[in-house]
Amino acid sequence: MPAQASTQPIRLRTPVVELPGIGPRRARLFERLDIHTVSDLIRHLPHRYEHQHAEGAIGDLPMNAVGSARGTIMGCRVVAGRTRARFEATLQDHHDTLNLVWFNATFLRNRIHPGMRIRVQGKTRAFGGYPQMVNPRWEPLPDQQHEPTAHDDRLRPVYPATEALSSEAIEKVIAETLPEVLDQLVDPLPQQLVRERAMPTLKRAYLMAHLPRAEDDPPVARRRLGYNELLLLQLGIEIKRRYNADRLEAPALRCSQAIDQHIRQRFPFKLTPAQDHVIQQLTADLRQSQPMNRLLQGDVGAGKTSVALYALLLATANRRQGALMAPTELLAEQHFRSISAMLQETNVRLALLTGRLRAAPRRQMLQNIAAGEVDIVIATQALLTESVRFHDLAVVVIDEQHRFGVLQRATIRKHSDAQKSQSLETEVDPVKTLNKYPIPDPDESHPSPQPPAKRSSPHYLVMTATPIPRSLGLTVFGDLDISTITSLPPGRTPVITRVVGQDKADEVYQYLAGRVAGGEQAYVVVPAIDPTGGDKPSPLKNVTVHEKLLRDKYFQNHPVAAVHGRLNAPERDEIMRRFRDGEIAVLVATTVIEVGVDVPNATLMVVEHAERFGLAQLHQLRGRIGRGAHQKKSLCVFIAEPATPDATQRMRAIAGTTDGFKIAEHDFQIRGMGEFFGTRQHGRLPLRVAKIPEDLPLLQLARRDAKAIVNKDPTLNAPERKRLRKVLQQHYGETLGLIDVG
Repeated sequence: MPAQASTQPIRLRTPVVELPGIGPRRARLFERLDIHTVSDLIRHLPHRYEHQHAEGAIGDLPMNAVGSARGTIMGCRVVAGRTRARFEATLQDHHDTLNLVWFNATFLRNRIHPGMRIRVQGKTRAFGGYPQMVNPRWEPLPDQQHEPTAHDDRLRPVYPATEALSSEAIEKVIAETLPEVLDQLVDPLPQQLVRERAMPTLKRAYLMAHLPRAEDDPPVARRRLGYNELLLLQLGIEIKRRYNADRLEAPALRCSQAIDQHIRQRFPFKLTPAQDHVIQQLTADLRQSQPMNRLLQGDVGAGKTSVALYALLLATANRRQGALMAPTELLAEQHFRSISAMLQETNVRLALLTGRLRAAPRRQMLQNIAAGEVDIVIATQALLTESVRFHDLAVVVIDEQHRFGVLQRATIRKHSDAQKSQSLETEVDPVKTLNKYPIPDPDESHPSPQPPAKRSSPHYLVMTATPIPRSLGLTVFGDLDISTITSLPPGRTPVITRVVGQDKADEVYQYLAGRVAGGEQAYVVVPAIDPTGGDKPSPLKNVTVHEKLLRDKYFQNHPVAAVHGRLNAPERDEIMRRFRDGEIAVLVATTVIEVGVDVPNATLMVVEHAERFGLAQLHQLRGRIGRGAHQKKSLCVFIAEPATPDATQRMRAIAGTTDGFKIAEHDFQIRGMGEFFGTRQHGRLPLRVAKIPEDLPLLQLARRDAKAIVNKDPTLNAPERKRLRKVLQQHYGETLGLIDVG
């Protein structure tokens, strides 16, 4: 049943289902592309453009370009293929013929028949010495003779689409809808700024993007629309910086020479110059009452945890509390063991808080934390539950930042003061605090409201072994100060990396057996825990089967054990203890060992199905070896069969360098911003047009402009920025409110 056209005027908020010719079924197809309203539709931009030539004779069709022609069907047939059937037809005009092919469209035999006149449009290519169109658009023509309608050559937009909703269908709806709502588009940027940047108006930019008339229209439109996104993002970052400076207050920690020496005596090694440099940056922040918001990045094994422990002990020396949050129980437990060992002769009170803690001990621990009877809490995400309250939390360290959603990090501040009961939203979203500074009415003489009193906040240190690409540091982490440990501690040996195919697996394990016989230890990483799939087991190697294979075939005289996420904590701890103590020679594992596991005698690693892992993950896994002070050569072998261009790029990159910063840049270029953090990252960046790192110059321009705007008008109160503030609140407030670690 055809959809009923709405009698209401089309607005930007109009649901797509109410547009003429679109009913509930087609609306669901649009929803799969995240298009729910007319506003979503207009912001669904082409991802490329094709040259479409004017309709002409078949003999004049350009090769490898979109063109249009008409003629009479001279013959057609259905051809069965090995995997899919196709419908073929021959189109003829006065002089030439054109082969037409539609795959998976055998239903066309009931619609297209010899003697029928049709018009076709598509990309022409040479096949078997004749021109051919594959899956062209087509329409029947009247029987009477008439000349083709004159169409100019044009740039045809090609939209992100689905199999059920073609680019052509999307193009048609947008072309019909855009003129109806163009005048409703409100440009949030001051016109003076638009003119100074030599950019088109917002209305003109959308016209140039969807209905280009010249070759230069799409890039000009993309630059303006991308600038809009980046400017709003940078404004949010700058406003949040001001918010942290003006509204939050942290305890200023004292750090004398005596305190510094006392803390350093806790480490069983001398800190490197790179670690000392970062500690100087941290202590300069921690001495201030403005909360530290710092990202500490360094390659695998660079010594970030020692720097973090220094900050936690500085809080303890000032009789305040510290917290370290790790992404997994395994890493939290390892932090607890290593820190406990270093602090065993001190009065520092440690607590390990994980989800596995039983009810009674947990209640007692929470009481101790709230009463200030615990100095440093080491925890997993159990730290984020409503029941955790601190007596006087001064420093929070978050390990492996990319595994935590930013909203989770923000939750910690809520629990750092048991006396506060405000909602999380009102505490952590400074963009929404703009509402507390209304635009002044010149007709009223009432004084402007005073900003609220400052709130207490801990200092934050976020650690990551996945270095942040420079361009990304200006976006997601633009409101963080970034410290970098640029060198590795003494004793770290370079890791030799090899990428081989499955046909070399036997040779690899024979070599490993020889090294293990000499007293070395090895990790073997597989992607699955056990076989799955019922009658058709998974082709992926798994812990259950692979452990038995290695024990029976290659390491008959050496202990082999397995560890994975399904083991209970005591069993897993015992296996890891035996591996650390050298009682286990080969450890078969999933990626549970990706971060934090430190076994100096482990010099060998094999990663099976390496093409299935992310580039940063492969680098993290490789970082588990080469950690000892011995002179043995460490070797990491990635066994892979890459079947996609991205997988091939990852294998080439991981084999080409052991530099984590270069790895991060490669990873970012391969995956792009949208996937860099994975699904764990809350607060997806609202970038539809701008592309990072390609648009780095545009990002830098937007950053400069945002700083200038906020310096003049920290709360966007000026009348000429009223629209800008409104758009920032409505469209970006929630996401921007999540960028800050606090």
